[in-house]
Amino acid sequence: MPTAADAKLQYESGQTSYSMEKLTDIGDAITFESHAVLFSNANTKEPNVKPDGLASGGVVVQAISNTDDMIDVAALTCYLAGVKTTVPAAADETIVRATADAASISSITINSTGNVVIVKGTDSVDTNFSEVRDAAGGPPYIPVGSIEVGQVRTTSNAAAKIDPTEIFQVIGLHQERYNSPIWTINSQDALVVMDSALQDIHTGGTTKSVNASYADPLFSDIAKSENYVPSETSHTVNSKQIYGTTIGSAAKSLNQGTFTAYVEDGITDPLIKAKDDNLWFKFFPNRYKSDYILDQGLLGVSRTFPAGDSLAAACTISSTEAAVGVEA
Repeated sequence: MPTAADAKLQYESGQTSYSMEKLTDIGDAITFESHAVLFSNANTKEPNVKPDGLASGGVVVQAISNTDDMIDVAALTCYLAGVKTTVPAAADETIVRATADAASISSITINSTGNVVIVKGTDSVDTNFSEVRDAAGGPPYIPVGSIEVGQVRTTSNAAAKIDPTEIFQVIGLHQERYNSPIWTINSQDALVVMDSALQDIHTGGTTKSVNASYADPLFSDIAKSENYVPSETSHTVNSKQIYGTTIGSAAKSLNQGTFTAYVEDGITDPLIKAKDDNLWFKFFPNRYKSDYILDQGLLGVSRTFPAGDSLAAACTISSTEAAVGVEA
């Protein structure tokens, strides 16, 4: 019968940190990967995700100066390459109309240096708009590194004040916000997963960039440890007797992971100093093989100081997800 006599338990004792950088689209405009193997969620090391996009402000209006073919853009904040950027208000930005009465779309953008730039699309041959990027009568592609905050759509060639009905700022259609779509963080695979596909509205049919700073865990052995129990789901059944039969229901719950560590003084031990932090743990049933169980959660510690026995710490791993097995 196999035993765990040669087992090994490790904990997240440090991290390799990565500064804000652009993540890599795996090809579906939804899933973005990093350079890490795992995302650390230790205190101050949690992933900080900042896609490009508008954060606040940026309302586009008819020019207060009442000048024909001009707009004003309110002051705004946005994220560009992961950096929060403050852009001052811009007045009397020119909208270039078509050379004849025809549908023309101009995009109001913030470029990579934080300046308001008007990017004009290709004019239509009639007054019909298109929603296809770079098509005649459609909105233009946005330069890579820029964000779109709105669009102005005109059909007349005659100089005139820009009417409010010609200004469009619907999120996801005419405006890129940093927090739309929302995302989830997959710490086990070190991925950022968007709730829906990003729009391919940038030059070459590419999406805005998704940026993040994060940390990759480093592991150390818990040299004297035993009795590891993974964080796992358990199931219970409840039943109720009614007239002529019994009805039942099943419920699922997640148990805490546990292990015992033997410590030197229970005060200066690195593991003890890590208590209450959200850490990764690796358990190898056989230290001479590569398969392991991966567990993540808040480290809880209950120390005992017996007079005639080893100092011990009963440890808990309070997880939000069950431990998983990783095969080499």
